[in-house]
Amino acid sequence: MSDRTRVCVILVDRANYGRMKPVMQAILEHDALDLQVVCGGTMVLERFGSTVDVVRADGFEITSEVYMELEGSTPLSMSKSVGIGILEFSSVLHRLAPDIVLLIGDRYEAMGAALAAAYMNLMLVHIQGGEVSGSVDESARHAISKFAHYHVPSTERSAEYLVRMGEDPATILTVGCPSSDLARQMDRPLTPEVLNGRGSGSALDPERPFLLVIFHPSTTEFGDERTQVRTLLRALAQLALPTLMLWPNIDAGSSRVSKEIRKFRDEEQPDWLRLQTNLTPDDYLVVLSRAAVAVGNSSSFVRDSGFFGTPVVLVGSRQDGREADQNVTRVDVVEDVIVASVRAQVEGGRYAPSTLYGDGYVSGRVAQALSEVKPYVQKRLYYVMEDDEGSEPPS
Repeated sequence: MSDRTRVCVILVDRANYGRMKPVMQAILEHDALDLQVVCGGTMVLERFGSTVDVVRADGFEITSEVYMELEGSTPLSMSKSVGIGILEFSSVLHRLAPDIVLLIGDRYEAMGAALAAAYMNLMLVHIQGGEVSGSVDESARHAISKFAHYHVPSTERSAEYLVRMGEDPATILTVGCPSSDLARQMDRPLTPEVLNGRGSGSALDPERPFLLVIFHPSTTEFGDERTQVRTLLRALAQLALPTLMLWPNIDAGSSRVSKEIRKFRDEEQPDWLRLQTNLTPDDYLVVLSRAAVAVGNSSSFVRDSGFFGTPVVLVGSRQDGREADQNVTRVDVVEDVIVASVRAQVEGGRYAPSTLYGDGYVSGRVAQALSEVKPYVQKRLYYVMEDDEGSEPPS
């Protein structure tokens, strides 16, 4: 490696950036590290809010942009997008020649970047490996972990699962989700402009209790998303509480989810609903921290909600198996069950803050670890047999 280690952070959607932002800042401020930022996936698409512009506005220089998404939001378009991603990320990584490629999460776009980095003998560091969830994201996450040379799992259980998957304990740099750093610093009021400055629908009063709703399709249940989102919308209509709903991501089935939401909005004209494409990472966390209840299946409702003690009703299978604290109630996609659970959470009020997913000081530890890692390319399966201390660490 050179005197300063070049760290290429790859961002592929709005949630990616929300969790990576404090790590990027810590890298930028570290004397031994140089930051490269590559934005791809929905980050660069206007219909998803062009989050790449938010990154620039936050003071980060964009090193490169990658256009890889095929329209359609079907399993076929997702699969082909991975292939395009491998091609495009390969070209970008060849040009940038980073010492470390830093990825987060389980997106199919990140899978394309991981494959490109691995086959180009670039050292890969993966954040949020070892977690369990529904959807094809689980498979993508574990696959990226197997390509990664070093890991930053979010929880102690995730770290243990990585070791059980054959990853060397010596390659686990630290434990915790960097989004806890943003949450720790989140101490500002929720303004009407954040709730109502964009999007359409009824204006929401930040002083009144409101629901935050996000419902993404579960890719392994492709074909059922229309029925599921209709059921959720009927439940919300029963409740008729002020509601901010964000549009779904680009996964297979999202076009159908969006169509059902538009149909409901146009036919029912609910006077309690506001729709927005997305929010900046900081604004999103403020909204999540102030919501009376978060309803739906976003991973942030499991991961980030606990930092604030926000009550959650987690709907459906998309986050099956994810660790959650006591603020999360899991329910099937059943109208009356959703209604009863939301009402119970509203009446119960807020929970004590949780540090299950991080202590709020993760990013500094990540940056320091990146400046000290021992570079290697050839991975080996780590295993422990009875009366054995394990295989050798990377060399």
